[in-house]
Amino acid sequence: MLLNPMYTLFSVSFGGFFFLYICNMFIDYQSISEEARVWVYPSNRKFYKEELASVSDKVKHFVSNWKNDDENFRCSYQFLYDRFVVFLAEGSQLKQADIDKQVSFILELQQEFDVELLDRMNVCFKQGEFVQYKDVKEFKKLLKNKSVSAKTIVFDNLVETKAEFEEYWEVPITESWYNRFL
Repeated sequence: MLLNPMYTLFSVSFGGFFFLYICNMFIDYQSISEEARVWVYPSNRKFYKEELASVSDKVKHFVSNWKNDDENFRCSYQFLYDRFVVFLAEGSQLKQADIDKQVSFILELQQEFDVELLDRMNVCFKQGEFVQYKDVKEFKKLLKNKSVSAKTIVFDNLVETKAEFEEYWEVPITESWYNRFL
């Protein structure tokens, strides 16, 4: 039997009978609800062209197997601007062990691709068509020197739900929590 790699196979034995279940753990981004939990991991650099397929395959493999013992759990991911790894999850309460699994995976990506994905003391923003990654001190200097303005688009990587992600992730500084630096 051939299975789509987006499906997970698991079995249950009950009363001498063996039941085989196919559980769709990974779902398309558009299918996941607005209430889905979101984690955004910004890379300190753009992934190189030759790395993109490998990173994407590894992320997809991780989300497809993240909680494969939970038939109510659904997850998805986005890989945006060749720099942001975004996980979305819904359907079941995540335990600390599940979050630890995700962080361990991110640490593996960091090591394999020599990037920083867990540094929360940075600001990602658009400068023209490019996404920049600066630590907060550098960003404050850019604001002071007028190298970036109140209209500069920033990425709020602290959003918590898909609805927040779609509405508030990519906004002008004036509409983000970064506006306190203006």
